[in-house]
Amino acid sequence: MAAEQDPEGRAAARPLLTDLYQATMALGYWRAGRAQEAAEFELFFRRCPFGGAFALAAGLRDCVRFLRAFRLRDADVQFLASVLPPDTEPAFFEHLRALDCSGVTVRALPEGSLAFPGVPLLQVSGPLLVVQLLETPLLCLVSYASLIATNAARLRLIAGPEKRLLEMGLRRAQGPDGGLTASTYSYLGGFDGSSNVLAGQLRGVPVAGTLAHSFVTSFSGAEVPPDPMLAPAAGQGPRVDLAACVEVWLERVCAHLGLGAQEPHPGERAAFVAYALAFPRAFQGLLDTYSVRRFQVPWLASVPIAVSNNIDEEELARLAQKGSEVDLIGIGTSVVTCPRQPSLGCVYKLVAVGGQPRMKLTEDPEKQTLPGSKAAFRLLGADGSLLLDVLQLAEEPPPQAGQELRLWPRGARESCTVRPAHVEPLLRLWVQQGQLCEPLPSLAESRAFAQLSLSRLSPAHRRLEQPEQYQVALSEKLQALVNRLRALGPQ
Repeated sequence: MAAEQDPEGRAAARPLLTDLYQATMALGYWRAGRAQEAAEFELFFRRCPFGGAFALAAGLRDCVRFLRAFRLRDADVQFLASVLPPDTEPAFFEHLRALDCSGVTVRALPEGSLAFPGVPLLQVSGPLLVVQLLETPLLCLVSYASLIATNAARLRLIAGPEKRLLEMGLRRAQGPDGGLTASTYSYLGGFDGSSNVLAGQLRGVPVAGTLAHSFVTSFSGAEVPPDPMLAPAAGQGPRVDLAACVEVWLERVCAHLGLGAQEPHPGERAAFVAYALAFPRAFQGLLDTYSVRRFQVPWLASVPIAVSNNIDEEELARLAQKGSEVDLIGIGTSVVTCPRQPSLGCVYKLVAVGGQPRMKLTEDPEKQTLPGSKAAFRLLGADGSLLLDVLQLAEEPPPQAGQELRLWPRGARESCTVRPAHVEPLLRLWVQQGQLCEPLPSLAESRAFAQLSLSRLSPAHRRLEQPEQYQVALSEKLQALVNRLRALGPQ
């Protein structure tokens, strides 16, 4: 895709956004004659972020865009040649020049899906050398996007459906790429818009904003508007001298409040007049440049109120309480930096090579991987409630509604039986042999899907503090394979 035809392409990652060891392993695979060997990796996380019981899958659109554009340019190959051993065979670099993702297949959770530990966000299969090279960029594209979407979803759950949430964290973000990602995926997670203009241009995120104290403090009160006349909103009738009207109303308001007519800062008044003349149908008054307490008057209840200033989950909960007069809440640092947990901790692990399952064995049970190419399903009760997610080998027949299933919950010592009323497959085929299989949903569609997904969580799982953990279970056949490979030990 040409960037000028595809605005989002300007934000796409490049092939060398990777770790050096991916290139050294690629050389090792090539030298061993294994570059074209079929392999499959899974990208997943081990624990839900922020002490919660869910995450939202995000970043798929960026991954697909990256894969379809993946190609090492001459300058890329020349740089790799400069950092790899000088005796590396030239034929390896010719192999790199010819690489693309035409042999890569991707299955993934749709963006906005509920995601749980161990369930793949992405399954990536193809030639071993290529899918190994994809590890770091795919982790980079998925991990932060999913973390931001989940953080935004938590903030939306706290705020409730009525309050408008605006992401305003670009100046606090970890660089331009982090800022654009945060603006994009906070919108997917449930925010109403962003102050980030580039996110609006490239990603279609609704943009909005207020104004800064610098605008107010730049006025002294001596300024004379070049044209103080304002036309009626209805379009009929004579124009009004806004500056003169403000003087009249200021006297009335000050008399009502028991203030001297000069007590309000004259520069503040001049700034408001200037802004109203520039935006007669979208006026905003920044009230706390000099003092905010004098504006606590009854008639403000009929005026839309926006607030910001280091709002975190606790402060948001206070602002969202019943009876709060706040309409719009701007959040910056707490959404873009994810201070409660700055990384989702996604991993990308080999699960099969040459048609044979592979498993990482370690003393830490949490870091042991699940072997083999797998399918994932969500089991639901008769009322549509989520029961648990099931991982099974891809070769197994899918579970059926009404069928009694014997499953092994992860971390449990005993099996359990479940009879689901409904079964939903989780992983969809998005890219097959380098070709897009179906159109990707728009960002707005993924945002709506995320809100639908969250609405299906039980209150116990949706609870943000000390929630009940959602179960992920293995089929009997997958559990048996795990037990067999554990018994065999490292080979």
